[in-house]
This record gives sequence, C-alpha cells and structure tokens, in this order.
Amino acid sequence: MRIPATVFASALTLASAYTLYAESAVTRRLEVQVQARERHRDRLENDIAVLKAEHAYLARASRIEPAAKAIGMRVPAAGEHVPLSVLTSGGPVEPIVKSR
Repeated sequence: MRIPATVFASALTLASAYTLYAESAVTRRLEVQVQARERHRDRLENDIAVLKAEHAYLARASRIEPAAKAIGMRVPAAGEHVPLSVLTSGGPVEPIVKSR
C-alpha cells in the first residue's frame, strides 16, 4: 500500500509542478501585454497633451488676427450678421456682408 501511495503522490506532485509552470508562463505573458498597453496609453496621453498645447497656440487671437487682416477679413459691423434662427427657419436671408 505504501508504494502505490508514494507513486500517486509523486505523480500528483509532478502534475502540480507542470500546472504551476504553465500558469506562470500565462501570467508572464499577460503581464507583458498589460505593460505594453500601459506604455501605449502613456504615449497616447502624451500625444493628447501635445495636441491640446498646439490647439491652444493655434487658437490664440493674437496669432490669428494679423493673418485674417492680411487676407482682408475684418470684424463685422452692426447689422452685418444673420441670426442663426433666420438661417434655420427657411425664410429669406439677407446677404451676410452688405455691398457698399
């Protein structure tokens, strides 16, 4: 009785060791995937920060105003704009810029 129990215990030990090794390999692979995704997320967060900074720079009025004036744009005078409600109502629309 002693020898079969020892053989069974040895087989169970080997099966447990193999299962533990297999699970360890799966865990390492998952850890590598998680780290890769974290690095990718960090890069994307950095890209978002850069894009926000670029947008803030490009949207500055002090940068846009000289370029707009150079191509002949100006601030609309009173009465030169059409309310959005008129455009969406389907009624007649006066020209946005009145001719001189």
